[in-house]
Amino acid sequence: MPIYEFKAKALDGSEINFDKYKGDVLLVVNTASKCGYTPQYTGLEELHKKFADKGLKVLGFPCNQFGQQEPGDSKEIGTFCQRNYGVGFQMFEKVDVNGGEAHPLYRYLTHAGEPGKTEPIKWNFTKFLIDRKGNVVKRYESGTKPEEIAADIEKQL
Repeated sequence: MPIYEFKAKALDGSEINFDKYKGDVLLVVNTASKCGYTPQYTGLEELHKKFADKGLKVLGFPCNQFGQQEPGDSKEIGTFCQRNYGVGFQMFEKVDVNGGEAHPLYRYLTHAGEPGKTEPIKWNFTKFLIDRKGNVVKRYESGTKPEEIAADIEKQL
Protein backbone atom coordinates (compact mmCIF):
# COMPACT_ATOMS: atom_id res chain seq x y z
CA MET A 1 0.00 0.00 0.00
CA PRO A 2 1.57 3.32 -1.02
CA ILE A 3 2.01 5.88 1.76
CA TYR A 4 -0.25 8.25 -0.15
CA GLU A 5 -3.31 6.11 0.59
CA PHE A 6 -3.19 6.90 4.31
CA LYS A 7 -5.00 9.63 6.16
CA ALA A 8 -4.82 10.97 9.70
CA LYS A 9 -6.46 13.64 11.82
CA ALA A 10 -4.61 16.87 12.53
CA LEU A 11 -4.62 18.30 16.06
CA ASP A 12 -7.60 20.46 15.08
CA GLY A 13 -9.60 17.34 14.16
CA SER A 14 -9.50 17.89 10.40
CA GLU A 15 -8.66 14.85 8.29
CA ILE A 16 -5.55 15.04 6.13
CA ASN A 17 -5.19 12.71 3.16
CA PHE A 18 -1.57 11.83 2.53
CA ASP A 19 -2.02 12.14 -1.22
CA LYS A 20 -1.45 15.86 -0.60
CA TYR A 21 2.21 14.95 0.10
CA LYS A 22 2.86 13.38 -3.31
CA GLY A 23 6.19 14.67 -4.57
CA ASP A 24 7.36 15.80 -1.13
CA VAL A 25 10.08 14.32 1.06
CA LEU A 26 8.58 13.34 4.43
CA LEU A 27 10.06 13.00 7.88
CA VAL A 28 7.53 11.12 10.03
CA VAL A 29 8.18 11.22 13.79
CA ASN A 30 6.33 9.84 16.82
CA THR A 31 6.54 12.52 19.50
CA ALA A 32 5.89 13.04 23.22
CA SER A 33 5.80 16.14 25.41
CA LYS A 34 7.31 14.66 28.58
CA CYS A 35 10.21 12.63 27.22
CA GLY A 36 13.96 13.05 27.54
CA TYR A 37 14.00 13.42 23.75
CA THR A 38 11.32 16.15 23.71
CA PRO A 39 13.95 18.87 23.05
CA GLN A 40 14.29 17.29 19.59
CA TYR A 41 11.25 19.40 18.69
CA THR A 42 13.75 22.27 18.31
CA GLY A 43 15.80 20.38 15.73
CA LEU A 44 12.72 19.13 13.90
CA GLU A 45 11.44 22.70 13.63
CA GLU A 46 14.85 23.82 12.33
CA LEU A 47 14.72 21.12 9.63
CA HIS A 48 11.19 22.22 8.77
CA LYS A 49 12.23 25.86 8.40
CA LYS A 50 15.42 25.06 6.48
CA PHE A 51 13.95 22.63 3.94
CA ALA A 52 10.20 23.33 3.67
CA ASP A 53 10.60 25.47 0.58
CA LYS A 54 12.55 22.64 -1.08
CA GLY A 55 9.81 20.09 -0.44
CA LEU A 56 10.34 18.64 3.06
CA LYS A 57 7.29 18.02 5.21
CA VAL A 58 7.86 17.10 8.86
CA LEU A 59 4.89 15.17 10.27
CA GLY A 60 4.58 14.74 14.03
CA PHE A 61 2.47 11.99 15.59
CA PRO A 62 2.11 12.27 19.38
CA CYS A 63 2.07 8.89 21.11
CA ASN A 64 1.46 7.91 24.73
CA GLN A 65 2.67 4.30 24.48
CA PHE A 66 6.13 4.84 25.93
CA GLY A 67 6.20 5.67 29.61
CA GLN A 68 2.88 7.56 29.35
CA GLN A 69 4.93 10.56 28.20
CA GLU A 70 2.17 12.14 26.10
CA PRO A 71 -0.79 12.37 28.48
CA GLY A 72 -2.41 15.51 27.05
CA ASP A 73 -5.26 15.94 24.62
CA SER A 74 -4.88 17.53 21.19
CA LYS A 75 -5.32 21.09 22.45
CA GLU A 76 -2.76 20.61 25.24
CA ILE A 77 -0.28 19.01 22.84
CA GLY A 78 -0.66 21.83 20.32
CA THR A 79 -0.27 24.52 22.97
CA PHE A 80 2.79 22.80 24.45
CA CYS A 81 4.50 22.40 21.07
CA GLN A 82 3.81 25.98 20.00
CA ARG A 83 4.62 27.64 23.32
CA ASN A 84 7.81 25.71 24.09
CA TYR A 85 9.23 24.95 20.65
CA GLY A 86 7.45 27.17 18.13
CA VAL A 87 6.40 24.09 16.16
CA GLY A 88 5.12 25.08 12.74
CA PHE A 89 5.21 21.68 11.07
CA GLN A 90 2.14 19.47 10.79
CA MET A 91 1.13 17.76 14.01
CA PHE A 92 -1.52 15.06 14.17
CA GLU A 93 -3.81 13.68 16.85
CA LYS A 94 -2.32 11.21 19.30
CA VAL A 95 -1.93 7.69 17.87
CA ASP A 96 -0.61 4.28 18.84
CA VAL A 97 2.46 3.25 16.86
CA ASN A 98 2.67 -0.38 18.01
CA GLY A 99 0.21 -3.17 18.69
CA GLY A 100 -3.28 -3.99 17.55
CA GLU A 101 -4.46 -0.37 17.77
CA ALA A 102 -1.48 1.05 15.86
CA HIS A 103 -2.35 3.68 13.28
CA PRO A 104 -2.30 2.12 9.77
CA LEU A 105 0.55 4.45 8.76
CA TYR A 106 2.74 3.06 11.53
CA ARG A 107 1.80 -0.52 10.71
CA TYR A 108 3.01 0.26 7.20
CA LEU A 109 6.20 2.03 8.32
CA THR A 110 7.22 -0.76 10.69
CA HIS A 111 6.55 -3.54 8.18
CA ALA A 112 7.38 -2.06 4.78
CA GLY A 113 10.29 0.06 5.90
CA GLU A 114 14.00 -0.02 5.38
CA PRO A 115 15.33 -3.59 4.97
CA GLY A 116 16.50 -4.95 8.31
CA LYS A 117 14.59 -2.26 10.19
CA THR A 118 11.09 -3.71 10.02
CA GLU A 119 10.39 -3.94 13.72
CA PRO A 120 8.16 -2.26 16.30
CA ILE A 121 8.91 1.29 17.41
CA LYS A 122 11.17 1.19 20.46
CA TRP A 123 10.57 4.68 21.90
CA ASN A 124 9.47 8.25 21.27
CA PHE A 125 11.07 10.28 18.48
CA THR A 126 11.72 7.40 16.10
CA LYS A 127 11.99 8.99 12.66
CA PHE A 128 11.25 7.72 9.14
CA LEU A 129 12.61 9.48 6.05
CA ILE A 130 10.40 8.98 2.99
CA ASP A 131 11.45 9.94 -0.53
CA ARG A 132 9.44 11.88 -3.12
CA LYS A 133 7.97 8.64 -4.45
CA GLY A 134 6.66 7.56 -1.04
CA ASN A 135 9.33 4.97 -0.28
CA VAL A 136 10.86 4.58 3.18
CA VAL A 137 14.51 5.50 2.73
CA LYS A 138 15.77 5.24 6.28
CA ARG A 139 14.68 4.77 9.87
CA TYR A 140 16.37 6.62 12.71
CA GLU A 141 16.04 5.57 16.33
CA SER A 142 15.22 8.01 19.13
CA GLY A 143 18.80 8.98 19.94
CA THR A 144 19.45 10.29 16.43
CA LYS A 145 19.24 14.07 16.62
CA PRO A 146 17.34 15.83 13.83
CA GLU A 147 20.43 17.77 12.74
CA GLU A 148 22.18 14.43 12.10
CA ILE A 149 19.55 13.67 9.45
CA ALA A 150 20.01 16.90 7.47
CA ALA A 151 22.48 15.44 4.96
CA ASP A 152 20.20 12.48 4.22
CA ILE A 153 17.27 14.88 3.73
CA GLU A 154 19.30 17.04 1.34
CA LYS A 155 20.10 13.96 -0.77
CA GLN A 156 16.36 13.31 -1.17
CA LEU A 157 15.53 16.92 -2.03
